[in-house]
Amino acid sequence: MTPSKPLDLIGVGAPIMDIVVSVPDDFLAHAGGEKGGMVMVDADEMARLLALLPTKPAMSTGGSAANTTFNTARLGLRAAFIGKLGNDDAADAYKARFASAGVDTSRFKHAAMPNGRCLALTTPDAQRTMRTCLGAHGTFSPEDVSPSDFEGARHVHIEGYVVFNSKLADAILDGARASGCTLSLDLASFEVVRESREWLLGQLRKGIDVVFSNEDEIRALFPDAADANTVEDYRALGARLAEFGGVAAVKLGKDGAWIVRGKGGGVESHRIAPVRVTDAVDSNGAGDAWGAGFLSGWLREKPLPVCGEIASLLGAETVRHMGPLVPDAHWPQTSSRATELLR
Repeated sequence: MTPSKPLDLIGVGAPIMDIVVSVPDDFLAHAGGEKGGMVMVDADEMARLLALLPTKPAMSTGGSAANTTFNTARLGLRAAFIGKLGNDDAADAYKARFASAGVDTSRFKHAAMPNGRCLALTTPDAQRTMRTCLGAHGTFSPEDVSPSDFEGARHVHIEGYVVFNSKLADAILDGARASGCTLSLDLASFEVVRESREWLLGQLRKGIDVVFSNEDEIRALFPDAADANTVEDYRALGARLAEFGGVAAVKLGKDGAWIVRGKGGGVESHRIAPVRVTDAVDSNGAGDAWGAGFLSGWLREKPLPVCGEIASLLGAETVRHMGPLVPDAHWPQTSSRATELLR
């Protein structure tokens, strides 16, 4: 890795405490919206849903970019995180958990209100449907961000959920670019892409080095390809995304992924085989872990297929556990396998 800057990566997003629970499919009727998506809710709606839960939930630090940042630190990158914490016990626990993984917590912002929460409803097919109450993070504003927040970093990773506040997203991207950082963006949700498609296309034209998407998200970005359903279709969509000049990582779940890079007026494509999992229980956080594995290789200048192999390893292990992070007791084996690939 290039040692000229003290931080390899800064993640930016919502430091949300996840409330993780398994529910039957018919419970989703109480939540409304589409299965597999994410919808913002207020404190009253969150309280209503929590009161209806059939079993007691578990708690975990969460948030898309936060999960990615946490896992990159676990894999040895020098990482920090920017997001707005509250002033309650959940916020204190969140910050302590990140510090325990070696993440620099000095760039967190703070607000005098409860911390954000996300109810992650996992159905028997391991799909997760999320309802998020931003809490303190809902007050994260462009005025909270300046280029100095990104000083000393090589790379900035941003979650798509930030894009719901386009002025805030502009401030983050402008600050990162002014500090000379490379950029990655996880599109995060098809709802994000549907609501912010023109903004996203504008930022892609300005230059984003790595873009992560899944099938639903890339179809929302290119709605003329809404009927895409084959592995080759997604290679072609990845090529369209890579034509903006960066790397497109298109995650296909059990079918692996495509990594496509714009190169010299053309593209190069790499098919990433999946790591087969027969005991999946929860897809929450799997895409974030996939991104962490990829960035851990990419920021070490590993070949794209190696980056994809590490990504698939982390994503596959994450779905074997409830919650968005591989439990500490299971992490050493995963870390050892990833370290072998990073050599």
